[in-house]
This record gives sequence, structure tokens and C-alpha cells, in this order.
Amino acid sequence: MKINFSKYSDKLAPAIIQDNSTGKVLMLGFMNEEALNKTIADGKVTFFSRTKNRLWTKGEESGNILIVKDVLPDCDNDTILIKADPAGPVCHTGADTCWNEKNEKNSAAFLTYLEGIIDSRKSGSDENSYVKKLVGKGINKIAQKVGEEAVEMIIEAKDNDEELFLGEAADLLFHYLLLLNAKGYNLQKVVAILQQRHTQ
Repeated sequence: MKINFSKYSDKLAPAIIQDNSTGKVLMLGFMNEEALNKTIADGKVTFFSRTKNRLWTKGEESGNILIVKDVLPDCDNDTILIKADPAGPVCHTGADTCWNEKNEKNSAAFLTYLEGIIDSRKSGSDENSYVKKLVGKGINKIAQKVGEEAVEMIIEAKDNDEELFLGEAADLLFHYLLLLNAKGYNLQKVVAILQQRHTQ
């Protein structure tokens, strides 16, 4: 990755930190080349602190580190976007973000994130992965599993045990996403059909 640090007189490029699963912008910091290299090598966001005049790993005192998931340059190679998983509140005030916004996990965003996990595990090298094992058994077995989970949810719907019902609903949704993936589709394809029907 080539960031044009020389564009700035202090050799510090802006680094935008975004929550990997929610898409919420968490904070803005500055990095020199050393900070960027350390961030990539350690997997934890490290800035150059202008007040401390040294490298500063976010959370080195509080424990609220930012775990790096992706690092992207912008179109001019002079600004950095880092997608990360926060290990706690990001702002020194205790707020979720430096703009005092709530960083709540959006259901739709998490489902997209979960689809990515399913896709990566399907093609991953971990032979013990549940997803990989089930996909390896073929589409009929996946479809059968969706049917089993649907029946189990229906059975729980007749009772009043909230935990069991929601647990079965979660199992059904997970296997539904897995079936879509195995067929070469994703949830957005289904949502597009619902949106089209809504406008008719």
C-alpha cells in the first residue's frame, strides 16, 4: 500500500476508523508511515499522537483497542480507511464514537457481515468448520437442514418459551443464509424482490 505521506508537511495522513460490522465512523486519527506499518503488522490500530509526539496504539491504557479487519487507501492515496472491530467505547469520554453517536449493531448490517463469514468459511481451509462440512454434503443436505430447522421453529411457536423459540428462529435464519449462498445468491437478491413487490 502506497500512501502519499509527503503530501503533508508533517508527514501525517488522516486515518478514518470505521466499525467493520456496523459501518459507523468511530474516530479520526493521524498516521505516519511507521504507524501504518505497525497497524498492519500488529493488527491493532496505531496512530502517531501529535500531543504525545510518538506512536500511540489506541487502547494501550484503557484496553479499548481497535482490531484491524481491513486497510484501504482512498482514490488519491492520501487518506486511509481502516475497518476495525472496537473492543469497547472508542472516545476518551466513554462514548461509542468521537461524535457521541451510538454504535448499535444494525440487524441488516450484521446479516451482511454474517453472509461474509459464511462465504469465507465455505471456501476456507478449516476442515472442522460446520459450514464447510455441511456445504461438502451437497445442496440436498443443506435444504433438508433448512426444513428441519423450520419444523423445529414451528413446534416452539406453539409454546411460550421465548428463549427456545428465538433460538430456533436464529438457527433457521442461519441455515437459510447458508442455503442462499450455496445456490449462488445472497439476501440482497431476496430483498430486491420484496422491494419490487412493495412498489407494485
